Amino acid sequence: GINVPLMISVVFGISCGLAAAAGVLVGPINYVQVLMGVGILIKAFAAAVVGGFGNLPGAVLGGLLVGVTESLGAGYLSGSYKDVYAFVLLIIVLMVKPAGLFGVDAKVKA
Repeated sequence: GINVPLMISVVFGISCGLAAAAGVLVGPINYVQVLMGVGILIKAFAAAVVGGFGNLPGAVLGGLLVGVTESLGAGYLSGSYKDVYAFVLLIIVLMVKPAGLFGVDAKVKA
């Protein structure tokens, strides 16, 4: 068969190389700074938490919900608070279901 650990390492290496190449290509277009991409990273984290960690369909739905919430909030309420709407959604989902929409609640053994 296929050597699975080797394939995981190869795919990880290829993805790191592609990310480095993308960074080199984007760098001259945009001004490179230390906090470049932090806003996107935080919104991706919010989408993963909304959907539930460890669940791919949940992460996709979480990203979709975060994007729709930001767009509708910016369109109907105020565009200057566009970044806040994703985190309001995150807080609401965590209050209702702490594991996320598709997350599995951990059962505490007494």
